[in-house]
Amino acid sequence: MALGVLTFVMILGNLIKIADLVINKGVDIFTVSKLFLFMIPYLLTYTLPIATLVAVLLALGRLSGDNEIVAIRASGINLFTLILPLLIIGVILSLILVIFNDRVIPYAHFASRKTLIEVGVKNPAAALEPGVFINSFQNYVLFVYRIEGNKLINIRIYEPREGKPTRTIVAKYGEFIALPEKNMVKLKLMDGSTDEPDPDNPENFYKLNFRTYFMGLNLNQNQDKGEIEKKPKDMTIQELLKEVRKIKRSGIDPTPLVTEINEKLALAFSCIVFFFSERPWQLLPAGGKNPSTSASPSWWSVLTISFLSGPRP
Repeated sequence: MALGVLTFVMILGNLIKIADLVINKGVDIFTVSKLFLFMIPYLLTYTLPIATLVAVLLALGRLSGDNEIVAIRASGINLFTLILPLLIIGVILSLILVIFNDRVIPYAHFASRKTLIEVGVKNPAAALEPGVFINSFQNYVLFVYRIEGNKLINIRIYEPREGKPTRTIVAKYGEFIALPEKNMVKLKLMDGSTDEPDPDNPENFYKLNFRTYFMGLNLNQNQDKGEIEKKPKDMTIQELLKEVRKIKRSGIDPTPLVTEINEKLALAFSCIVFFFSERPWQLLPAGGKNPSTSASPSWWSVLTISFLSGPRP
């Protein structure tokens, strides 16, 4: 139950973006459902350790609060027999998370990135953010002030040229026309002006006003070839170790990749760490003020806040 509630709470933070893709940007339900499913494994990496902590608090805390621990000791039962099943479950969960973080999470993260790129090809406006410089297209940098559905409002397009002045295109309105079969999009611009090279002096431009202007935009080179480069979060531990060795031979500091490996393992073994962090408090006999009732909730609150404020997929 704790796992379901915590996962739902973390999903809420991403529901606004998902709803925006469907309502405002016209992305189909099937694609959004894929993104939603790919998001859940990443969230489980964080919520499963917290759920383990909650389960230990509720189970052992109740035993301690009802003096069941005292009764068990008085009966001559070794407390290790009580702890052993929880210890085994903690080890099993940690081992499962090691495989989960090493195999499932990289696959889901990489598949999510590929799906987003497909969204960008089929519905380019859905992949754009207003007020942000966008360099997803070859040779061009786009800046859009406002996006309403597939309509772009107040657009600036820059074409950097090495050793020459940057060409600029400005338009009041724009609209994307997707061409998925060619892995490119056509941009229809309305009511604007463009810098055109001077035939007599190509290094200079002259202003050309237009009512309607069409231009083709190719996706960046890797996407155009159908290849998507893996990021550290998309790699398994074996792939990360291989990349670390490769970078070391090039004389580059591999600290970010080593950190990624440590993060995968640390999150996996946090289940058993949480178990040991709470067990000594909960096994104290209840009498007067039980330390578990004061220390444990505050410890749980700090961990919950730190996880919920952590990275998002």
